[in-house]
Amino acid sequence: MAKKSSIERNSKRRRMAKKFSGRRSRLKEIANDRMLPAEERYAARLKLAQLPRNSSPVRIRNRCDLTGRPRGYYRKLRMSRIALRELSSQGLVPGMVKSSW
Repeated sequence: MAKKSSIERNSKRRRMAKKFSGRRSRLKEIANDRMLPAEERYAARLKLAQLPRNSSPVRIRNRCDLTGRPRGYYRKLRMSRIALRELSSQGLVPGMVKSSW
């Protein structure tokens, strides 16, 4: 189980990224538009830099929803390999069976 503080920090980053996504995308659009004057693009870059750092989606760490484990993460299932194995052994994941040969 991961530390509660790291799980909460990551969930805060998710909330902030969702909250500022529209504003961030508009500013990025302006800053990357080569047809606009340089002053306007520079002003958009400055406003983008004033947004909170944790509102950037790049700072979000993929963590297991059940345990908070950051490594061995399956994106499609949003859980770690260990949690997936435990749930599949209990028969809670549809279509997944324990392998044997």
